[in-house]
Amino acid sequence: MPATTTDDLARTEASRRRRQLPPTPDRPLHLFTIEGIRYEAVRELVLMQTGEQLLLARRYPERIPSLPGFCFVRRLANPSTYLQRARLGEEIQLAFRLHHPAIAQVFHRKVHQGALHVVMESVDGPSLETLVSAGVARGRPVSEAFALYVGAEIAEALHHAHTLLDAAGQPLGVIHRDVNPRHVYVGTQGQVKLTNFGAAYSQVVGREESPANLVRGDVAYASPEYLARQPLSPRSDVFGLGVLLVELFTGKHLFDVEDVLRTPTGLASLYTEILPSLPLTQMQALLARFGPEDVEGAVASLSPDVKAMLHVALRASAEERFCTAADMRDAMRVALARRHPGFGRQEAAAEWAQVLAEGSGLRDEVEFGEGGLFREGLEAHELDGLKRE
Repeated sequence: MPATTTDDLARTEASRRRRQLPPTPDRPLHLFTIEGIRYEAVRELVLMQTGEQLLLARRYPERIPSLPGFCFVRRLANPSTYLQRARLGEEIQLAFRLHHPAIAQVFHRKVHQGALHVVMESVDGPSLETLVSAGVARGRPVSEAFALYVGAEIAEALHHAHTLLDAAGQPLGVIHRDVNPRHVYVGTQGQVKLTNFGAAYSQVVGREESPANLVRGDVAYASPEYLARQPLSPRSDVFGLGVLLVELFTGKHLFDVEDVLRTPTGLASLYTEILPSLPLTQMQALLARFGPEDVEGAVASLSPDVKAMLHVALRASAEERFCTAADMRDAMRVALARRHPGFGRQEAAAEWAQVLAEGSGLRDEVEFGEGGLFREGLEAHELDGLKRE
């Protein structure tokens, strides 16, 4: 595992860098060289509100003429204090620990031109957000088999993170907390990759306490306990995955903020780090009165196996959900084997290509990544939930 030290991160600059023209394939931007591999940015994929930038880069070996392929390079917003640099170093170390076929791997970090850059695995395929949009465009969501297959792979990745141990064999208590369609990709070989684990939270992260009323991640996929400022646990990710799967199965989000006619009083005063896909206050109101009838209204047309699985994943009370992401994974794999035997990587790859093709105008709009990679640590009330889990 590469050593990430506060001294190394101290070489970053807190001031803003002058905005450059984004790179293009015809006008690539040389970034840096690591271990004999030269990295050139060929496209700016995302420019975040925080100043983070996600680039698609091509790798050129200095001695071997063959091209090793593409990767993502994320330029991170620069820490301004010692404690923030220490926390960022811990978060990067956590990202390096995540080794699983269904998690996009983080390879290197490099301070370049006063900013910290992270090199990570790219995925040569669409995000679930693109596939949901293409399904809407063609008038039909992805198949039940595809959604079950992808959902089981995501749950497997989450279980790996939730059960990750440190070097001493102690649980790290990782929670993703931002499981949404923008952070899941399906590659040309049908492989599923969960990304944005830099936004994961762990008992080893967060030496500098963050504001209790700050909500990170997309609140449209947040659990009721998170927006109620209650302790979090791995079951919070189970809820987020359930919301994602409703959208994948049906093409519609579980929540309709237009149902909120007026905002009730007594809600916690919160604010978000980034602009969410659904308004925060309306989501607070919906989750405060969320129940099984809301789930049933969204999944009524689905098969009994799928409906039963989603009802358990989307219980308002965390204690009533699947105990672990592995339990949810097993439920989906049983349903997949029973209802769609033989569906796997090859079938998944063929289906997403068909969905994009039938989505016509959206088929060329395959985004390669969005959302922040590394964010800040757990609040105290969230750590309490992890310790009790």
